[in-house]
Amino acid sequence: MDTFLIDVPMPSMGATVNELTVIAVKTQPGEAVKKGQKLAELESDKSVFEFEAPCDGTIRGVLVKAGDVIASGAPFLQIETADASLRHLESKATAKAGGATAPAAAPMPAAALVWTPRAVKLAQEAGLDHTQITDIEATGPGGRVSGDDVTRYLASRKS
Repeated sequence: MDTFLIDVPMPSMGATVNELTVIAVKTQPGEAVKKGQKLAELESDKSVFEFEAPCDGTIRGVLVKAGDVIASGAPFLQIETADASLRHLESKATAKAGGATAPAAAPMPAAALVWTPRAVKLAQEAGLDHTQITDIEATGPGGRVSGDDVTRYLASRKS
């Protein structure tokens, strides 16, 4: 049976909700999951709900942690599956490599920093243009700049 890696996106909760907060992640890399199994608890500004596995498979990557604020549609889990109906979610890393492989966790160069929506908002509230910040440590899921990273960065600038 041919398996492939999919990037499971953060769900969309409608036109007015464009980001969700991760309350809890109930899975870890290497865990076998069944379709419908509860994988995470998420919160929008209107409700709290549990996110279920879209397929049978094996968790290969958890790209978020509790407290992260993630944009709808952004990948937050990676699952290795044989469910051909989800081929449209195939990870670009897998498609290029030709097989199901977990992406390597490596520091991202400053020019390629990816910021969470919360991190961008905190930087803007501090009067900074996040696209011009190159000396921040990105410790969020998948090497993204998190709100906690911005808080630490701002505190270090005051010292």
